[in-house]
Amino acid sequence: MKKTNNNNNKKKRPPINPNWAQLQQKLKTNNPSKPKEGKNNPETVLGKRKERSEADPNVSADSAPSVLIPSNNDSSVTDAIAMDCEMVGVSSQGNKSALGRVTMVNSWGNVVYDEYVQPVEYVVDFRTAISGIRPRHLKKAKDFWVVQKEVAELIKGKILVGHALHNDFKVLLLSHPKKDTRDTSEYQPFQKEGPTRSLRRLADEFLGVKIQLGEHCSIEDARAAMMLYQRNKKEWERSIKEHLRFKEKRKKFNRKKRPKARDAANLNSISAVSLH
Repeated sequence: MKKTNNNNNKKKRPPINPNWAQLQQKLKTNNPSKPKEGKNNPETVLGKRKERSEADPNVSADSAPSVLIPSNNDSSVTDAIAMDCEMVGVSSQGNKSALGRVTMVNSWGNVVYDEYVQPVEYVVDFRTAISGIRPRHLKKAKDFWVVQKEVAELIKGKILVGHALHNDFKVLLLSHPKKDTRDTSEYQPFQKEGPTRSLRRLADEFLGVKIQLGEHCSIEDARAAMMLYQRNKKEWERSIKEHLRFKEKRKKFNRKKRPKARDAANLNSISAVSLH
């Protein structure tokens, strides 16, 4: 009897609510435990570059066109680098362009440099609809002069790829040797009669990918320019060499021609003097 009384005195557990059991099961299904990082875990699309504190809304493995996703995660600086810049508006009316973001990718499309930039002048128009830049991006951005120096060091001695690079050079206050510049807006096979075709159109026609459908992403644009170059590299480099050879021959021809012209001028002068 005592044993029975003790059992009866124990606090009985209420039966589990079936709704609560279902909820627990659902939570387990929707939130599986995260796998540990290892060799089999692929790295992000940005390769080995240091991660930003804030994820870039324009770049993700799901949304980026597959052809533009790098085939490896090697973020080393290669002989060829593609660059793209996004601009913001300064001056009283915001109609003057200033550097707001600059991105560089290597031959495989992995990011080797990507920084938001604090312009020297006050930003009047962030041009978010095109640039994708918002006020929060520039709060802790690097100073323009710091970025300019870092970019200059990175592109020195490199083949620089991009689209309408003269616009990027203008806001960076930099230049680059013409022989080391590969501009997709100037490569003749890409440009037919009529106005210069945009990077968006070239990517669609020659790569079969659609870019710049909304806010521009400098990473995506730099990758598109690099892919255009890589797919046409052999012919492009051959045409550059032929052009340089032609220029060298022309220089030599002009050098030979100058002494003859000078001698002829001297002869004319002597003849004119003797006539007097």
